[in-house]
Amino acid sequence: MLLERLHFSKDTLSELVKIALPMVVSQGTFAVMIFTDRYFMSQIDPVHMAAALGGGVATFFSFCFFSGLLSYANALAAQYLGAGELNKCPKVVTQGVIMAVLCSPLFVIITYFVSGIFSWMEHDPIQVELERTYYIILMMGVVIFLAKGCISSYFAGIGRTRIVMICDVCGLVLNVPLSYVMVFGVLGFPELGIVGAGISTIISTLFAFILFVAFYLAKEHREKFQVMGSFKFDRGIFRRFMRLGFPSGAELFLNVAAFNLFLLMFQGYGVVEGASAAIVFNWDMLSFIPMIGFNIGVISLIGRFVGANDMARTNEVISAGFMIGICYSATLALIYITFRFPLVEVFAPPAGDFSEIRELSAFMMIGLSSYAMADAIISVSGGVLRGAGDTRWLMYASVILHWAMLVSQYFIILVWEYGPRISWLAFCVLIFAIAVVYVWRLRSGIWRDPERLRLVMVE
Repeated sequence: MLLERLHFSKDTLSELVKIALPMVVSQGTFAVMIFTDRYFMSQIDPVHMAAALGGGVATFFSFCFFSGLLSYANALAAQYLGAGELNKCPKVVTQGVIMAVLCSPLFVIITYFVSGIFSWMEHDPIQVELERTYYIILMMGVVIFLAKGCISSYFAGIGRTRIVMICDVCGLVLNVPLSYVMVFGVLGFPELGIVGAGISTIISTLFAFILFVAFYLAKEHREKFQVMGSFKFDRGIFRRFMRLGFPSGAELFLNVAAFNLFLLMFQGYGVVEGASAAIVFNWDMLSFIPMIGFNIGVISLIGRFVGANDMARTNEVISAGFMIGICYSATLALIYITFRFPLVEVFAPPAGDFSEIRELSAFMMIGLSSYAMADAIISVSGGVLRGAGDTRWLMYASVILHWAMLVSQYFIILVWEYGPRISWLAFCVLIFAIAVVYVWRLRSGIWRDPERLRLVMVE
C-alpha cells in the first residue's frame, strides 16, 4: 500500500532537495525567458502577445517528440550511475546528439507544413502573420534546443544539477536584455518586434549550450566518466535509449498536439479569449515549469536507486516528493486566487480597453489555482514512474486522457458552441483526472515488480 510507505529519512529529503532545487531554478529560468518575451509582446498590443503564445506552442509541438525522447537521457544516465557503470553515462549523450543531427532534414519538412496551421484555424490575419514569423525563426534553432536539452538531462541524471542551473541562469542573463533591445530597438539595435524575441532566444540557448560543453569537457568530469572514450555509436545504449525514450517522446508529442489544438480552438473564440489564455498560461508556466524541474530531480533519484536495486530508497523519494510538491503548489494556489486581479493586470497594455480580458482572465485564474496541487501530484507520480522505466504505461494513460479532453473540447467549442468558461472548466477536470489515474498506478505497485525492473536495465 502506498500510504504505508509514506516515510523518509532526513538524508533522502536533503538529497532530493539538493538535486531538485537547482533544476527548479533552471526550469524557472526558461519560464522567465518565455514570460519576459510575452510580456514584451503585451507592451506592443494583445495581438502580439497572442501570437507569441500561438507561435511558441506550435514550435514546441514541432519538436516535442524529439525533446521527450532525448530528455530520457536523465533516467538512463541515472540508472547507469546507480549500477556503477560510469563509463556508459556520457555515451548516452553521444547517442542523443546522433539522433538530433540525423533528424535535421525532418525538421525542415515539419516547419514547411506546420507554418500553415495558423491560417487554417481562422485567426486574425495580422496574428497569423506574426505567429508564422515567430514560429519559423524558432524552428531555425531546433537542433541547438535539442542538443542543449540532451546534455542538460545528462547532467541532471548524474546528479550535477548545479551545472544545469549555472548554464541556464547565464543563458537567461543574456536573453532578457538582448530580447529587450532587439524587440524595442534600443542601444543601436533595429526595432524587430516579435522577430527580435525569436532571435534572442536562439542566441541565448546557443550560449548556454556552449557553457554545458565546457563543463562536459572539464578535466575532473572528463576523467571520472571517461568522456573521451564515449564519442562513438553504441548499439546497445542506442537501442535502450530508443526503447525507453520513444514512449516518452510519443507521449509528449501527442499530449502537446492535443493541448495545441485545444489552445488554437480556444483562441478561435476571439482576441479577448486568446489574450486571456496567454495571460493565464503565462502564470501557469511560472508555477508548472519549476515543477518540471522538481520532476526531473525525482526522475534522477528514482533512476539511480532503480539502477542500484534499492527500492527502500525509492519509497523515501516518493514520500519526500509528495510532501514538497503539495506544500509548494498549495502556496501557489493561495497566491493565484487571492491576487488574481493584480496578476492579470500585469499584462494590461498601455492603451486600449482591457476590461473584457481582465474579467475572463480572472475567472480562469480561479481554475488555475484549483488544479495547482493536481499538477504537483502528476509531477511527482510521473517522475517516479518514468525514472523506473514505466514509460509505456505513462504514454497510454496520458495520451488517452488528453485526447478525450480534446474530443470533449471539440464538442464544447465548435459543436455545442458553449462559452469559454465552460471550456476552461472542462480543461481543469482533465488535470484532476490525470492526477487520480497516476496515483492509482503508483499505488498499484505494478511498476516495482522485480522482473519488470530487470527488463528496464536490459540493453
